Amino acid sequence: MVVVNRYQDAQVAIGFVKNFGLREGAIASSVAHDSHNIIAVGVTDEDLCRAVNLVIENKGGISAVSEDKETVLPLPIAGITSTESYSHVAERYTDLDNMAKSLGSTLHAPFMTLSFMTLLVIPKVKLSDKGLFDGETLEFIHPKTWS
Repeated sequence: MVVVNRYQDAQVAIGFVKNFGLREGAIASSVAHDSHNIIAVGVTDEDLCRAVNLVIENKGGISAVSEDKETVLPLPIAGITSTESYSHVAERYTDLDNMAKSLGSTLHAPFMTLSFMTLLVIPKVKLSDKGLFDGETLEFIHPKTWS
């Protein structure tokens, strides 16, 4: 899993997450509470980069990539809002949700789950653009303390 700062040039934060179930590809989103940086989870670095770059190219959005397919719902207004009709957004979101599940995700709502992986105030461990954060102690987890 990675978090890419949308507001300044900064090092990408990297962590590992279990139980997304992806067997291939990657998903990414700029709907990432509370700061709406770009968050992505994927199988390979290349897939992660492709999914993140789709979000960047569209000035925000939700994306999914596989070996032979790329799809994105642009969200150009603050990275969280579309300029399209609600029916278009609903259709594209459904397509992305189905694609995430076809990549192996066993989650009921993969993109919703992804968006909360950066919400630092809920337990337990979350990933921000500044690194791993413990939502119970409200402190960053520094590498030297990992066990």
